[in-house]
Amino acid sequence: MTSSQVGKKYDGSEAVSGDAPEEGYERGLNSRQVQMIAIGGAIGVGLFLGAGANIAKAGPSLIVMYALAGVIIFFIMRALGELLLYRPVSGSFAEYSREFLGPFFGYLTGWTYWLLWVVTGMAELTAAAIYVNYWFPAIPQWVTALVFLVVLFVANLISVKLFGEIEFWFSMVKVTAIIGMIVIGLGVLTFGFSSAGDTAAVSNLWAFDGFFPKGIGSSLMTLQGVMFAYLAVELVGVTAGESENPEKTLPKAINTLPWRIALFYVGALTVILCVVKWTSFSAGVSPFVEAFAQIGIPAGAGIVNFVVLTAALSSCNSGMYSTGRMLRSLADNGEAPKVFNRLSASKTPAFGITVSVLFMGIGVVLNYVVPEKAFGYVTSVATAAGIWTWLMILISHILYRRAVVAGRLPASSFPAPGGSVCSWIAVVFLLFVTGLIAYDSEARICLYVMAGWAVVLGIGWAVLKSRNPQVTQRDQSVLEKTG
Repeated sequence: MTSSQVGKKYDGSEAVSGDAPEEGYERGLNSRQVQMIAIGGAIGVGLFLGAGANIAKAGPSLIVMYALAGVIIFFIMRALGELLLYRPVSGSFAEYSREFLGPFFGYLTGWTYWLLWVVTGMAELTAAAIYVNYWFPAIPQWVTALVFLVVLFVANLISVKLFGEIEFWFSMVKVTAIIGMIVIGLGVLTFGFSSAGDTAAVSNLWAFDGFFPKGIGSSLMTLQGVMFAYLAVELVGVTAGESENPEKTLPKAINTLPWRIALFYVGALTVILCVVKWTSFSAGVSPFVEAFAQIGIPAGAGIVNFVVLTAALSSCNSGMYSTGRMLRSLADNGEAPKVFNRLSASKTPAFGITVSVLFMGIGVVLNYVVPEKAFGYVTSVATAAGIWTWLMILISHILYRRAVVAGRLPASSFPAPGGSVCSWIAVVFLLFVTGLIAYDSEARICLYVMAGWAVVLGIGWAVLKSRNPQVTQRDQSVLEKTG
């Protein structure tokens, strides 16, 4: 993107023609795929597995934490939506940070989002290998992780359409599983069938030491885990440059977020905690597995294991997609080697995907060297990197709204409700969650990791500035727009 393109308002003409001339990508993601990518982004391993530990910490009050965090996520996504319809571009978070905060923040956000998905890919490969071990314990974890890495890598190289189709079906499996759990749970509550029928009741939400059994403080401490569960909802923003009709598909995907959160998180957890008392759950055990076991569904554990495997592969697949696009965005702005700017014959950033996959391959090595510790080694940074990305979206939106009010930029066709007020609320909330992470002696390691990452990027920026000073100069047009 050149400086002359900064601030260009999107008018939908590119979507009509099917081209994205300023980027070269194929607009190969149709509305069905974008919608399911958005839905799948709101359902991950954080829900299927992480909710068990959080239920043990907070009891039924976890439902409120998911609802509260869900409201904040909606604020973030509406802020992103307004920016996307102002200028839909692949690598959106870095581009908006660069436009409204300056080159350094675009550079920092782009590389941090790349890191988020690389380490998430490592974690999900590890998780997928563990899930396969459930059925085939004789197969070494590293072999399974390597096979999944290669298969998803090839799929991402072929075309964006294939990526979209794979992600569609991955998401379909997750959605079907949760809806099935809700329907079965409601059946147990209404008709009293199954092994859990005698004890299932709405009163389970308060019958065991109350709705906040361990106090409000313990409930608030689960927010860091809850926010981790919501990571990847912003992925729909990365698809902007390759959506067939972003003017229609992106607002629809974002506006359906409230009911997705209400159904898949708040609804599913409410039903589960009515069917099974909260004291039955513990860390390391999926609440879905536990609920299926107590209901007495044959092969329930195996079914959920397949669903969680699908969730892990979905996340890894999305990671490969987003890292390649983010590296190309960085290269386009001179903040990464130019070779990352190349597109393959199928219009995919093949070199960027390849390099990212090689880094994800570190997860395969960890599965060979320390299979029992691999997952823990590579997950600590994800939440902190996600919070940084969300903060950059919100601050960019606040500055964009300021420029629109002052008449320096055209208004978006998809304005966020409440203007920048909701973005300010979300910023305060994210800073509060960061404070909770710093307070938690076990979780604060991710802040140390991010501090080290910031030092590495700072050194890289200094080198970049010495070699190519014009890349690091803030565009005068940006100064005029942001004031």
